[in-house]
Amino acid sequence: MSRSAPKGFRLHIGLFGRRNVGKSSLLNAITRQTVSIVSEFAGTTTDPVEKPMELLPLGPVLFIDTAGIDDAGALGELRIARTRRVFDRTDLGVIVTDGLWGEFEESISSTLTEMGTPVIAVFNKTDIKDSTAGIAAMLAKRSIPLVKTAAIKGEGILDFRQALLDNAPADFINTPTILGDLVGPNEVAVLVVPIDKEAPKGRLILPQVQVIRDLLDLDSLALVVKERELRSALGRLNGQPKLVVTDSQAFLKVAADTPLDVPMTSFSILFARFKGDLMTQTEGAIAIDGLRRGDRVLIAEACSHHPIADDIGRVKIPRWITQYVGSKIEFDVVAGHDFPDDLSQYELVIHCGACMWNRREMLSRLLLCKRAGIPITNYGLIIAYSLGILERALAPFPAALEAYLKGKQG
Repeated sequence: MSRSAPKGFRLHIGLFGRRNVGKSSLLNAITRQTVSIVSEFAGTTTDPVEKPMELLPLGPVLFIDTAGIDDAGALGELRIARTRRVFDRTDLGVIVTDGLWGEFEESISSTLTEMGTPVIAVFNKTDIKDSTAGIAAMLAKRSIPLVKTAAIKGEGILDFRQALLDNAPADFINTPTILGDLVGPNEVAVLVVPIDKEAPKGRLILPQVQVIRDLLDLDSLALVVKERELRSALGRLNGQPKLVVTDSQAFLKVAADTPLDVPMTSFSILFARFKGDLMTQTEGAIAIDGLRRGDRVLIAEACSHHPIADDIGRVKIPRWITQYVGSKIEFDVVAGHDFPDDLSQYELVIHCGACMWNRREMLSRLLLCKRAGIPITNYGLIIAYSLGILERALAPFPAALEAYLKGKQG
């Protein structure tokens, strides 16, 4: 992928540590650019700073330089809160210290380890003082690689780079395709792409672009049509397509125009699998049957955008759910990386496809909901369920379909 690869496809590398230990210097050294301001004064970095780059032979990565996690005062607490949000999207954690390894470093290490995130320890400023002797054995027992650097002088940066390559998560290196197992080389996938206010003039929305690219990478054939042309397009094919993929908002028409023996699903459901856990979110869709008057539902969008008049998350989904339940439901909406720490007031969380995110952050939200005992589902799944066609939309995914049918019987 090029430097313009979407953030969601990049390995997210979080730099954590106390104030003034050299996180920004380390970032500048590894990227060979002045990305973060370096100062002798503690607390110079106030918000997470992101820097995309190519880390060959690994590929596209995103470094996230965070504010010192030992910051003080009211503003410091806000910086710390923003830093902790970075944990949720970190694929590979780097704990930077200038020699001290104490409560703060242990807290960061424990948090990352509990989330299943690989950790690297970087002891910076070793040109001034090398205090790794008493700590190296402890880190080795915990399988945490230790790297010594003097970032300002550029020393140890090659070792740091190699540690990043050696400890990248296997699931990033072997990233699955979005729909490769559903189509295959020289097979046809028909993509139904409505052109409406959600798609800016001259462009397609990101999930559609990513699916098209995925099909091209797989040597598959992509036939892109609007919902009004689907029936005609299917009639012109010499054989049946392997799959029809639709925007969830056109589900009913596409379901009516697609022969029953042709598998059909939505972009959003594909991304529930690609970015998260389709089984968990399928089970979450069934929770709509338990909603009662006055219950609260949280709708979460991964990106921040200016809502349009008939916005999918703020207007259409609440309308469809209200019609399905038959009584008034209360809806709250969060966007971007904002997400409530306390989910106890909600009966259900409905999430977008998270096309802008890496998989780690989506999995972190699923885990947070699981720990809170709150079901979570996805835009496409809940739309299909409320319209009565989820069973058909899950047909391409036998395991998820089986979980759905068992859930309905239970």
